[in-house]
Amino acid sequence: MATLASASIDVTKIDKSKLIDGKKGKYLPLTFSVNNEVDQFGNNVSIFISQTKEERESKAPKTYLGNGKVVWTDGSNVDVQREDSIPTKTASLKTPVDVEDDLPF
Repeated sequence: MATLASASIDVTKIDKSKLIDGKKGKYLPLTFSVNNEVDQFGNNVSIFISQTKEERESKAPKTYLGNGKVVWTDGSNVDVQREDSIPTKTASLKTPVDVEDDLPF
C-alpha cells in the first residue's frame, strides 16, 4: 500500500444515471485527483464522477463531488496503466517487439 486518503463527498450531487448495476449492488465510478500541493484547508485530493471517453473528448464538465487529504504515504508512487496498454483478447503478451535504439554501446 503506497497511500491512504480520507475524503468526503456531497451525495446530493450524484447523478443517478451514472450508477452502474453490479452483481451485488449499484456502483458509482469515481476519479480521484491527488495533487502535490495542499489548499488553504490542507486538502490535496479532489473527487469527481468518472467520465466516459466520449465525455472527455467532448470536454464535458466534470461533476465535482468532494475533497480530502492524503493521511499517510510510504513515499513511493504507483505506476499508471494507460488505457492503450491494456491487453485485449486478440493481443499476445508473448509477441516480441522490435526496438531500434541508437545507443553507442
